[in-house]
Amino acid sequence: MLALRLLPTRPQARNMARKITKSSTGASLTSLSTATTTNGTIPSILHDSLPLPRAVVFDLDYTLWPFWVDTHVSPPLKPNGNHSAGIDRNGESFAFYTDVPAVLHALQICGVKVGIASRTSSPDLAREMLKLLHVPGSLAVLGEAGLADLTEGLVAQHETATAAASASSDAPSSASTSADAAAAGGHTPTTPAQVNTYLKQKDKTRKAIDFFDGGMEIYPSSKIRHFEALHKRTGIPHTEMLFFDDESRNRDTESLGVTMWLVRDGVTWAEIVKGIQEWRRRRGYGDKGKD
Repeated sequence: MLALRLLPTRPQARNMARKITKSSTGASLTSLSTATTTNGTIPSILHDSLPLPRAVVFDLDYTLWPFWVDTHVSPPLKPNGNHSAGIDRNGESFAFYTDVPAVLHALQICGVKVGIASRTSSPDLAREMLKLLHVPGSLAVLGEAGLADLTEGLVAQHETATAAASASSDAPSSASTSADAAAAGGHTPTTPAQVNTYLKQKDKTRKAIDFFDGGMEIYPSSKIRHFEALHKRTGIPHTEMLFFDDESRNRDTESLGVTMWLVRDGVTWAEIVKGIQEWRRRRGYGDKGKD
């Protein structure tokens, strides 16, 4: 149980100087290293023929991990034996929510840019935590069945986008798949052989910070400013971005065209599915992903 989630405000939490305990961080990343989705499968919404957001952006505190890095963590930090969790000077252990490693792998394999928008007042400490936490390889995290689902989905998305492009003389619209859009950059696999090669290259333990190729805006500021910077960095329209955050006040980002999905207990596969469904609904796409 995360009792500290019941605290009314962040300032009060700081003033009380309370620490979350090792047990309150949930499962450590030692157990997450072999975490998979239910029955070893990936939600079908990630490998159907419908578009995905070109960028998925996450808040950090109580979104990717169950703590406030500027309140609960006391530096200096050190890793545990396999870098699956960070340990602060008080001996407290800190890790991601259970589904986060699999989510990061799956989004990257699908060609979706992954970013961070956090207003923490300890940006250096947050970055240090992201460097210290390591994510096991895709096979260990997703399993063979999950990787097979994503491989088939990538190929199907590419074939659908290719057929649509050949049927029209116009440039591909925003309805083209995210996998195809990413493939235009020459870095996303679109055939079984390319996927297998890609996975072999990527199937190793990596620092968590290396997954965030869409940019990391980590500093005290408005989330509006964060998303303006992310757009400038990636060139991706705000309407092609999906944002996961635990604070409803950050819905102001939707004034830019961003779709925000409010998470209540951190990022899970269920929240990812709901967020993508909402993004598709607002774009007028049908939804086959009901997992």
